[in-house]
Amino acid sequence: MNEAYDALNDLLVKLFNNILTYEEKALITDDFKDISLNDMHVIEVIGLSQKKNMSSIAKSLEVTVGTLTIAINNLVKKGYVKRMRSVKDRRVVLVSLTEKGMHAYKHHEVFHDEMIKAIMKRLEGEQLDVLVKALKSVQEFFGSNKQV
Repeated sequence: MNEAYDALNDLLVKLFNNILTYEEKALITDDFKDISLNDMHVIEVIGLSQKKNMSSIAKSLEVTVGTLTIAINNLVKKGYVKRMRSVKDRRVVLVSLTEKGMHAYKHHEVFHDEMIKAIMKRLEGEQLDVLVKALKSVQEFFGSNKQV
């Protein structure tokens, strides 16, 4: 293959692994040692606002409702999430964050804010524009190609 191919392959593999490791170390602190990075991402999708139904959360995470149910059960047991039935349709299960879940959400939000600010400090105007454009293309690829 060529040099660009090898460099891109190496960069993507290392970048994905480094981001996951960095995020895990930053997020799973003494306050949140009882949850995983995947749990934190479920909390992120639930968010601070209104109650969300299981189907919409599963769709956002690109998992089945069954897989999400297991994660939600664990988060309910640990006190991060509460579950309730919809008043309009008792078949619909709604979930929202508890106080503890909101604290975890805000912790995650601060992590992302600090990470983005740190990256932006390292790049000058044009470099940042090029990076954003390139990452948009990469995201479009991963967003449209669920299977390679």
